[in-house]
Amino acid sequence: MTGRRPRILFLDAYDSFSNNITALLTTLLDVDVFVLPIDSPLLPRPTEADFGPRLRHELSHYAAVVCGPGPGAPGNDADVGLMKHIWQLRDADLLPVLGICLGFQSLVASCGGTATLYHSLCGDIGQQAVPETEWREARWRPSPLCPDLVPLAWVEEDRGDGDGDGASSSIVERILMGVRHRTRPFWGLQYHPESVCTDKEGNRVIVNWFREAQQWNQARGRVASVDGGILARNATKPSLLSQLPAVVASAPGQQAASSDQWWESMDVGNVYHSMTIPLPHGVQVPDIVEVMGSEDSERIILDSANAATASARTDVRGRYSIIATGLENTLRIEYHTGDDYATLKLGSIRGESVGLSQQVPLAPYGTIWGFVASFHEARHIETTEAAQSPFLGGFMGYITYEQGLSDIGIFPDHDRQHHRPDVCLAWVTKSIAVIILSFITTASRHVKGTQPLKTRRPSRGTSTLTPMTKEYENKVSICQESRRPMSDLNGAERHLSRKRRRSSLPAPPSSWSLFKSLRTRQPAPFASYIRLGGATLVSASPERFLQYDDAGRCSMRPMKGTVRKSEEVATLAQAEKILHVPKEEAENLMIVDLVRHDLHAICGAGNEYQSVFTMITVVEGQLPTPPPHGSKYTGLDVLAASLPPGSMTGAPKKRSCEILQQLEHGLERSLYSGVVGYMCATGRGDWSVTIRSLFRWDDEQQVVGSGRDGERHEVWRIGAGGAVTILSTPEGEREEMFTKLAGPLRVFADSG
Repeated sequence: MTGRRPRILFLDAYDSFSNNITALLTTLLDVDVFVLPIDSPLLPRPTEADFGPRLRHELSHYAAVVCGPGPGAPGNDADVGLMKHIWQLRDADLLPVLGICLGFQSLVASCGGTATLYHSLCGDIGQQAVPETEWREARWRPSPLCPDLVPLAWVEEDRGDGDGDGASSSIVERILMGVRHRTRPFWGLQYHPESVCTDKEGNRVIVNWFREAQQWNQARGRVASVDGGILARNATKPSLLSQLPAVVASAPGQQAASSDQWWESMDVGNVYHSMTIPLPHGVQVPDIVEVMGSEDSERIILDSANAATASARTDVRGRYSIIATGLENTLRIEYHTGDDYATLKLGSIRGESVGLSQQVPLAPYGTIWGFVASFHEARHIETTEAAQSPFLGGFMGYITYEQGLSDIGIFPDHDRQHHRPDVCLAWVTKSIAVIILSFITTASRHVKGTQPLKTRRPSRGTSTLTPMTKEYENKVSICQESRRPMSDLNGAERHLSRKRRRSSLPAPPSSWSLFKSLRTRQPAPFASYIRLGGATLVSASPERFLQYDDAGRCSMRPMKGTVRKSEEVATLAQAEKILHVPKEEAENLMIVDLVRHDLHAICGAGNEYQSVFTMITVVEGQLPTPPPHGSKYTGLDVLAASLPPGSMTGAPKKRSCEILQQLEHGLERSLYSGVVGYMCATGRGDWSVTIRSLFRWDDEQQVVGSGRDGERHEVWRIGAGGAVTILSTPEGEREEMFTKLAGPLRVFADSG
């Protein structure tokens, strides 16, 4: 490897922290890390004759291998995949290997041990059978069950769940944390050395391992091959824009949309105009919106200025609001998860109805995100000193939780019974930005509009159906029994149309009145009101999902921990005292590592930083410059790689989502747990998580009564839930869920 940095192969078991490990290896060891999934289709199946030679050829390119963590079990071949074959290599083909978490457990299993459950799966080499009188010496020797494994580290934890007679009845759990193989260059760690909580010690362990690995290679004269033909990919994902030419070339018969498409030919250049107008004292965002048009028209309002003016703090996340105008003349991209096309719609141009609609095949773009990236890049404008508005024009809209599921390979096992958009983005060319005490009107000539949506007026009478307490508590217990590190249980979506816990109101409130009531009752830094694509969303979200600027700086702010404000908990200090307990901190730190993983996928190694403020953590990254794959990265790359929001799923993300899908009986979360925000033509963007929200779809109504007396009721949905860890209690999680549910529910009474 003369003149080259050493290469390390990382076997990815689809864990939500894998990218943190590859970033740590890259920066700490000065190596190039390549990633190969444990079930890579690029290798033959293990039952095929050429599997062994192909695997050995791939391994010959690396100085070492890291078998990563994952959500599975070491005894399940599908969960460990290639790891099992690494431990079975012939002596002539050996190379240094480090197993982490699942990789560690797989090593233990290959040497005769098993996996046992504690907080999560742990390696079992028979340690609990050793008498206490012998343990002090025996713990450092190979056990009869695994004679080839030498223990390197233990954690002893008093579980305190004996028969209640005091210390003598306590059970001391002996947790194996590190091993090495007695004769082969194999090492293993139970814990995650890359975690935000173990940086310093984790660094030392990784450095020591790689030093041992290099010494083993040098002692045997092993030199990694430098020829081509590597199957594994670079640890950093290629940008969406870089993949477009390759996708087009690999799709025979498919051509990218040409400039004679109506939605392309309408582009007449990018011209930005703005003006600043002082607002009279006391004017609020709803006042401006109401001057501009009917409640029945489509609207997009991202309302943060209300939280800024309501707060006495100087560090306010919400400093401005953005109001989309002229939506009747905007072009819209809609996409339903699972389709092989996106739909572009244009209702009118300069007030004249045109009713254009076109299905655009996605094959030339790879995915919906490739298409959105291509569309956005063609309309990119450079920031100028005069353009100080946070939003100069670009995409505004929403993305559902189900779209996020599809992005990580989870699809419904049934017909969804509707064709609502999971991605709905309007290309807004006119907007108003309310910046504390002023607003700026921005307009840029790109394309124009969509036809106003015809809506049904609310019917008379509104009633609510709230969650079943015992059912929710049972689901919490099931989450804990799965022994996953964390999952985020949705309290199921709440129908507000059946007569159950609340009697009918004399007149149902309009969605706009609901929004005004909610923003007054719960000023929030990421509030929003959206009527777009058949959906109506009213949100008082306190959580930013992702923000990025035109210089490539990205920021994510996962939020965990909820305390009901009361006479006993009336101050921030009192709330912090409650939140800073092991259960709440475990939630926060787990999500921090998950978010770091999402950012590392795009930002790569050495470009991520984090800091914690109470239970909100700021994780920042920098997009690679120059890009390693030939085309630039944008904030859209991070957005597409990070959905669904980790704070709404838990970790490991994919396995948690699969468990939640079963517990929630396949019910869609829809807009709840999705994201809402904007992507400016300059490259800036800001997206929030849709929590503390209520929403409805125009095509969903419920008939109350029968015959001629039957009434059509709007169906409003509210999502609420909480993270479940091993330290959770069913009662505590139920209380948290109802706390989150209370605010949105209350606005129905306030607005009635």
